[in-house]
Amino acid sequence: MHGEVPKQLLAKARGSARRTLAVVFILVAILGALYYVFSGPGAQQRRAGRFAAEGPVPVLATAVTRADVPVYLDAVGTIKALNTVTIRPQVDGRLLSVNFKEGDDVKKGDVLARIDPVIYQAQLDQAIAKKAQDEAQLANSKIDLNRYERLAATAAINKQQADTQRALVAQNVALVQADQAAIDNARAMLGYTTIVAPLDGRTGIRMVDEGNYVRAADATSAVVVITQVRPISVLFNLPQQELPEVNSAFAKGPLSVEALRSDTDEVIDRGVLRVVDNQVDQSTGTVKLKAEFPNTNLQLWPGQFVNVRLLVDTLKQVVVIPTGAVQRGPNGTFVYVVKDDNTVAIRPIAVQKQDETQTVVKSGVEANERVVTTGFVRLTESSKVAVGSANATPAPAERAPPRDGQKRQRQRGSNAPPSTAPQ
Repeated sequence: MHGEVPKQLLAKARGSARRTLAVVFILVAILGALYYVFSGPGAQQRRAGRFAAEGPVPVLATAVTRADVPVYLDAVGTIKALNTVTIRPQVDGRLLSVNFKEGDDVKKGDVLARIDPVIYQAQLDQAIAKKAQDEAQLANSKIDLNRYERLAATAAINKQQADTQRALVAQNVALVQADQAAIDNARAMLGYTTIVAPLDGRTGIRMVDEGNYVRAADATSAVVVITQVRPISVLFNLPQQELPEVNSAFAKGPLSVEALRSDTDEVIDRGVLRVVDNQVDQSTGTVKLKAEFPNTNLQLWPGQFVNVRLLVDTLKQVVVIPTGAVQRGPNGTFVYVVKDDNTVAIRPIAVQKQDETQTVVKSGVEANERVVTTGFVRLTESSKVAVGSANATPAPAERAPPRDGQKRQRQRGSNAPPSTAPQ
């Protein structure tokens, strides 16, 4: 009994010693962390960053200029052939030959196909013979009329007989004229056996083969479709709100239109506006326009979609700055103007027109002033700046700590130094 008491005291003493040792270790760790934060290399780097942040803010700036700025209206257009003609036979008959290749460029008057002309040649010959017969009768009736008129003048015969002969001559004249009309009709039908191109264009896929019997009355009996692609047209729609501006500009003369690639905005071809439709589509609130392009190298193709840019005006010698220089705040748009002492001033501006690259300023800045285009993060009124050239990116004095995703990306193997461009 007395031996068990010292053992319990010894166990309690050992537990107390372990707790004391754990507390000591925790205190040492806390003191080490505090030393690192306030006196270690990280603190020195942060102090160096704060000292550097007190220096000039690195920025890029560009001069305000004056320039002529075109005003465009943008839309999406559909390419359509200027003219499309479906070539159909105008007479019945067997197709003797097809004289074009699919996809060929043809000229107006080129022979496309020939239909068997035998029947129509015979009809023409018959009409010519009939006219010759009627002309002979007309000549004989005229001779009789002259004889009857002389006899009637001497009262040798009744005048009524001469009048009847005169009517017979007129009848024969009309008959000869009808024969001539029949000849013209037969000659036209014979001409239709040779199918020619009615305009310059490009042939499509052949719809009937040589040797087939074609009929003029058959709506499906087409030979080929010809499309005129030089020049070519583009149809596009604009909102009805822009119609007054378009009409005002169109009344002054032809308007330039550009067709652009939808992926790179590269200019494919340049043309002119031809037609503004005479009514607004009530279902969409848009008006249809038609432009014509030369399409010399067949850059445009029927059915293709392109971006369209219609030039309606040009602003002469207006103040222009890069769009990247324009900032927006609670009080509206403003820019940072670099003064001669390399400090910046916040200048409110009124924007007249803006696109992705440049902004037309109605008021607020003047030509030859400099505006900041890059490096806005640390800028305030009267901040001192170090202006770099447009071709060199200045290094900032302080970088914002990277996000976790950026840290992980560099740790996974990115050995390139971080960008030093000001934000």
